[in-house]
Amino acid sequence: MKSDHVSASDIRSAFSAAMSAMYREEVPAYGTLMELVGRINDATLAAQPKLKERLQATDYLDRISEERHGAIRLGTAAELAMMARVFAVMGMYPVGYYDLSTAGVPVHSTAFRPTSDAELKRNPFRVFTSLLRLDLIADEDLREASAEILSKRRIFTEDAVSLTVKAERDGGLTMADASRFVDEVLETFRWHDEANVDAAMYHRLHDAHRLIADVVSFKGPHINHLTPRTLDIDQVQALMPDYDIAPKAIVEGPPTRACPILLRQTSFKALEEPVSFRNANGVWETESHTARFGEIEQRGIALTPKGRALYDHLLDQSRKIVRPAADGSNAREYEAALAQSFGEFPDDWAAIRAEELGYFAYSLTAKGKATAAGAGRSLETLIEDGFIQFDPIVYEDFLPVSAAGIFQSNLGDSAQQEFVASPNQKRFEADLGMKVVNEFDHYAGIEQASIDACLRALSQQDAAE
Repeated sequence: MKSDHVSASDIRSAFSAAMSAMYREEVPAYGTLMELVGRINDATLAAQPKLKERLQATDYLDRISEERHGAIRLGTAAELAMMARVFAVMGMYPVGYYDLSTAGVPVHSTAFRPTSDAELKRNPFRVFTSLLRLDLIADEDLREASAEILSKRRIFTEDAVSLTVKAERDGGLTMADASRFVDEVLETFRWHDEANVDAAMYHRLHDAHRLIADVVSFKGPHINHLTPRTLDIDQVQALMPDYDIAPKAIVEGPPTRACPILLRQTSFKALEEPVSFRNANGVWETESHTARFGEIEQRGIALTPKGRALYDHLLDQSRKIVRPAADGSNAREYEAALAQSFGEFPDDWAAIRAEELGYFAYSLTAKGKATAAGAGRSLETLIEDGFIQFDPIVYEDFLPVSAAGIFQSNLGDSAQQEFVASPNQKRFEADLGMKVVNEFDHYAGIEQASIDACLRALSQQDAAE
């Protein structure tokens, strides 16, 4: 990077702040949500000094208030490929492949985010990015009409494209260009209240699936939500009504635990927003569209393949007992079934580690930093003797069933629409123009790097004695 270039993380931070300000203006309830989450996080840290201590020690405390993710839905392979190039300027890369067709949502997705531990700590902004699966639309005429509509739209400004090309060519952007880049890319995510299609086409798309209407009917992929991170999602869920926010019926993901795993999510109901459609006579008529909503998340430990297999099994087991209804009528029964099933998953960090269910970051204790440990000792012995400690690695990614649950409840579907399960990562990566990062390899690499750093530091101390 040239000396006059702004770092990718600084561009990402500026874009995240600009996105938050724009969304707060477009959706005032988001500001209320941020206020509620901030209060609960402060109260949680005050009540749990050990949690605060570990967050400070692992450099995670400062990022809690900044942490948020966004979600967008794209319509074409060309849009996805260009979006990947735009996010790369911000130091964000595709991690994971998610097939949501299995849960009745006609998209497949990835999450663009920073991948290094240092970059995540500087600014952890991430965007869950979905691509519409036109091949899952049963009506051939509607499928062809949708493709034609999408082929004509341009979701990026000319300056956004040219600045992306400039960043690729020059290895970065100057301060002035970075500021323009943020402003121009923000336009892609802005809400448009005039539809691309007439009311009749909108209703055809809507009848096929509300999400299809949301993608095809508009000039661009308006940001659907921004998500602050809470340290106590149950408190957020309980207090939302006190802030005149109506929460969805259940919290998606695992149940309440002493040692949080993966990801828990809730949201407020999607807004009904006025949208103008041009009729056959060229006259604008106003109807409503429901898509944008507020979401909150609580993040736990990243699970190993073994841990994830256990999680998926227990979630499936709970849903065989009680499948959550879209209207929330059996929420209590579902929560009870979830808690019962997850009794099989250890709720203690040492046990999770011993059973190799989660990923941990290792660091030297005060004793490890001050005392020679002696050569040739195993990692387990060094932990037992107080030279090395471990902390859970935060899960930075997403859960397909949870994402689909949020989509379904907020799109207002009273009954889940069914699609044939058809994961196609190869096709998605071809459209993307690159391979997605395997999340398990990614977390395993972070864990191993932390172990290597500890052993290297102890070896150096031994050599110095």
